[in-house]
Amino acid sequence: MGVSEIAIDLKIAKSTVHGITSALEELGAIIRNPSTKRYTLGLTLFELGRSAYSHIDQKDLARPVMERLMERTQESVFLGALNWDHVTILDIVESRHDLKITSPVGTRIPLLAGAVGKVFLAWMEEGQAIRIIRTQGLTKYTENTITEPEHYIREIKRVKEQGYATDEEEYILGVRAVASPIRGDWHEMSAIWVVGFKTSLDDSKMEGLIKQTKEAAEAIGRRIEKGSTKRD
Repeated sequence: MGVSEIAIDLKIAKSTVHGITSALEELGAIIRNPSTKRYTLGLTLFELGRSAYSHIDQKDLARPVMERLMERTQESVFLGALNWDHVTILDIVESRHDLKITSPVGTRIPLLAGAVGKVFLAWMEEGQAIRIIRTQGLTKYTENTITEPEHYIREIKRVKEQGYATDEEEYILGVRAVASPIRGDWHEMSAIWVVGFKTSLDDSKMEGLIKQTKEAAEAIGRRIEKGSTKRD
């Protein structure tokens, strides 16, 4: 379609359409044919679609590992992906306990909240992570929430060194969690995390949970890598 057709269909001014199409063209989301002056969809949309599809693929590959992890820990296991300024839950294997932590698939979690956000920030380029922390600010969810930026930056550096993050009642009072990254391309990065009540996750169990969560993340990573090789 051309600018005039788009303006008529959307019922907005041609000058506005021109500004929007120019921005989308710079991003590669649309392509303008210099001869006809008409626009078609660009390869950036294909790349975004491919990235979204890869997470669907991850969900299928991760499910058996998540189920085993839930059986071993008896706690709820989550799979999520970084989605701009938040984390989107892709899948969950719920604990068998009557009282458990759960959330619908598709739920958004603030990036600067809990263990999983620390994992994603830790594997970003450091400057970008620091900008996000300073720009968004640190919300105080509980008395245990880290709200001092320098402290939080030190925390995510430690997370990168050790390969996992914990949540010590920082997001929800009475709830502890362990998260570990599933390695891959940065824009397709995902993570797995286990969540339970403090009453059932004492320090001794948390130590075991850290080891089991890291092993599960590595196992999922291997399954994804193997699946990618087969497709290639």
